[in-house]
Amino acid sequence: MSARLSEVDRQAFRLGLRDYSPTLMAIFSWGLVTGIAMSKSVLTLPQALGMSVAVYAGSSQLAVLPLFAAKLPVWTILLTAAMVNTRFVIFSAGLAPHFSYLPLWRRMLIGYFNGDIIYLLFQKKSFPTGFQPGKEAYFWGMAIASWASWQVSSAIGILLASLFPDNWGLGLAGTLVLLPIMVSAIVTRSTAVAVGIAGVVSLLAVDLPYRLALPLAVITAIIAGSITDSIVERADLRRIRQRAGDSR
Repeated sequence: MSARLSEVDRQAFRLGLRDYSPTLMAIFSWGLVTGIAMSKSVLTLPQALGMSVAVYAGSSQLAVLPLFAAKLPVWTILLTAAMVNTRFVIFSAGLAPHFSYLPLWRRMLIGYFNGDIIYLLFQKKSFPTGFQPGKEAYFWGMAIASWASWQVSSAIGILLASLFPDNWGLGLAGTLVLLPIMVSAIVTRSTAVAVGIAGVVSLLAVDLPYRLALPLAVITAIIAGSITDSIVERADLRRIRQRAGDSR
């Protein structure tokens, strides 16, 4: 496969691996926590391993485990997972202009391998839309690193869950590692407002069932960010018009 890639693609792939590498410990931690949680739930070993590969989304995996234990109807489990993963609709919309030229099966594959940090780092590169040599390879460099780290750590958690005490706080460790990456993404006023609103809403709604705090925080953050963008654009337009008037 590597031999069939151009030199530009090989360099972009390696760059994707390098840019994503600082987050690997956080992903490994989250995968480990999720694997342990699945192993200690009502899932069998094959079911837990299959869920890790098929779902590949830690938040929704953790969200539905109590529902499996409570033997709730399948539709409630699917609805909960869909609500927790609402943010991926936004991620897909953000990536669509970059990969719209690809066939459907490749776009579906990109959608499966995409993730929160992958999307964030990809957007920070400010690629132009449409085809660009190396852009897809850069995405795959990050995606393969993330997927491999997640599956390995999740399998370790599933197979060796009994060796890990419940009070190790691995989930907190993963969160702390991710914080610097999220903070570095706050580069505009609208992003700062969206992050602030999401934090407040998630804290206020933390006790809601089915992890509803997560999709609620995402939706309110999008609305707050969009409103802030609109206010900033209008303010900038007024300043431009005022300067134009003064220059006359």
